[in-house]
Amino acid sequence: MYQLAITRDFIARHFLIGGDWGDETLEHSHHYKAEVLIEGEQLDRHGYLIDIVDLEQATMTLIGEFRDRVLNDLEPFRGLNPSLERFARIFWERLRDRLTLRGVKMTVKLWENETDWAAFGGSL
Repeated sequence: MYQLAITRDFIARHFLIGGDWGDETLEHSHHYKAEVLIEGEQLDRHGYLIDIVDLEQATMTLIGEFRDRVLNDLEPFRGLNPSLERFARIFWERLRDRLTLRGVKMTVKLWENETDWAAFGGSL
């Protein structure tokens, strides 16, 4: 199986809701790292799973929607706890909608610091 991955970082803010998580319920920022992994059995006629430039552009455009924003204020998070797991799923869904890939698997891993991450993936 072929694999291609890119990693980009950005800062966004959030606060957790619906529970007692101490300081996490106060607005704070994270230096997120988004890792996007594409996996597949077949390469296209150019020898690519996906053109890396297309993946970079789609990822950076999406990151632009989250960078320096409060996640709680954004539509996909309204009224929901902006957990790292939920953020990974939303990032995956929105990136999927920007790409024209078929027959591959994509996984988005979001790191909120040097040691903690959540991932969401599926077939396209």
